[in-house]
Amino acid sequence: MTPAPVPTPTGLPPLHRLLLLLSVTTGLVDAISVLGLGKVFTANMTGNVVFLGFAAAGTPGFKVAPYLTAIAAFMIGALVAGRVGKHHAGLPLRRWLLVAASVEAVLLWIAAAVATGFDVPRQSPEWGVYAIIALTGLAMGFRNATIRQLKVPDLTTTVLTLTVTGLAADSSVAGGSNPNWGRRIASVAAIFAGAALGALLVTQSGLTLPLILAGALILGGTFACMAHPSAAEPHAA
Repeated sequence: MTPAPVPTPTGLPPLHRLLLLLSVTTGLVDAISVLGLGKVFTANMTGNVVFLGFAAAGTPGFKVAPYLTAIAAFMIGALVAGRVGKHHAGLPLRRWLLVAASVEAVLLWIAAAVATGFDVPRQSPEWGVYAIIALTGLAMGFRNATIRQLKVPDLTTTVLTLTVTGLAADSSVAGGSNPNWGRRIASVAAIFAGAALGALLVTQSGLTLPLILAGALILGGTFACMAHPSAAEPHAA
């Protein structure tokens, strides 16, 4: 049986379009942290656990402290977002989205202010490294916990392992029906695009501009989503 056509990204509901835009900002943040802060992730934690293992084994070029800082900040952000999500259960979705976007944008813009005097090649001042890691880790932890509670399949905005697995395992070649293939491909493309843009900005202008841009995209996309009537409906956390 031929699977039903899947809507293109432009035909997705407003919340789904917002999540794709947030996926772009994930690529930006990962470019900032990996290229600008010395091989550390602040948008997803799998890489940090692996790198922490390298550091624990004494591998040159890997330090324990940055990865512990990122993981701790991420967990704190997720903890706070978990509480915020439960507080907004049954309330209009737009209110929850605005709170989440505001928290993320403010944290990223504070990080941008810190990055104004930060020397990427020299990783100086050292306190700036940890401050930017902590601020972006808090923002991305808050993001991940919020998205987890929204429960939109194949649009996690930060993690692609299961998305890529689903593209292959659920494909017609594997005997599947290609569920959500358009959404899955769009998610991969969004993070790819954000990472490419982030790499260009970090290498050419430093960390401040991509951090400002990430915060602006988060708030702008959220306001656009909030304007849709569906955002007035309550969402269960």
